[in-house]
Amino acid sequence: MCAVNSDETEWLSTQEAARRLGITPRTLYRFIDHGELPAYRFGRVIRLRAHEVDDFIGRSRIQPGELEHLYPEPATRGSDDDG
Repeated sequence: MCAVNSDETEWLSTQEAARRLGITPRTLYRFIDHGELPAYRFGRVIRLRAHEVDDFIGRSRIQPGELEHLYPEPATRGSDDDG
């Protein structure tokens, strides 16, 4: 009798993972090479675990206030003319 493992790993190709993340394969390879996203080599094939890609998505979520440096408040006009 063969038991079916409900925890069986879902493997993604690099193309599938890049598509799931909405990025280019080149960007995916950079994330892998920098250690930000785990990947596995089986011979000449690279595969990623779907749940680890999903975890990466969750870790990449922008928290409120993290982007304030991208839109600094404009200087008020006339503040230098007080004198």
